[in-house]
Order: sequence, then structure tokens, then C-alpha cells
Amino acid sequence: MSQSLSEECTPLKKEYDSCFNSWFEGYLEPAIVAGSTPEKRAEHSKRKADEFDAKCGKIWRQYKACVTQAVKDKGLDKLLEQARQENPLVDPIPPPPGSNSNK
Repeated sequence: MSQSLSEECTPLKKEYDSCFNSWFEGYLEPAIVAGSTPEKRAEHSKRKADEFDAKCGKIWRQYKACVTQAVKDKGLDKLLEQARQENPLVDPIPPPPGSNSNK
């Protein structure tokens, strides 16, 4: 999807998408190598989170603010709040009894 919720947010979306895709490509390959121990995975994840914030954090915050405003401008904020009240997402849905989801 190349368009954002609001036309004025689309340039920010495209810039963020490009930044994220570039960062994510670099995230995947080393994650496999760094995954030998839980400590190394945690260290790698922290390093990559810091890298993401340094490279893409500013544009993400600008894009998020733009979309948040567009949601309000279109009156969707009230609908979202109503949906959250009716169906709060507080915990993951547990697997059905007797399912083999732990395999």
C-alpha cells in the first residue's frame, strides 16, 4: 500500500517505509548469526533497536503524529476508542483446549 490514510501523510509514509525496509534487511541476516544464546540475542536486539531509533525514529514519530491527526480529523478516533472498549486487546487469545500448539 503506497498511500497513507491522509494525502499529506503519504510522503512521510514513503520515507518511513524506505527507511524501515533498509533497516529490516540488515536486521534479519545478523539476527540468525547472533541467535546462539539468549544473552547474545538480547544484546543484538538492543543494538538493532538503538540503530532503528537512530536511523528511522524521527521519521516514524513524524509519520505517527500525522496519521494520529488524520484519524482525529476524520472522526475515527471515537470509533477506535469505542472498539477498544468493546473488544480490549489485553492478552493474546489462548489456544483451544487440547490443541497441539506447543509442538
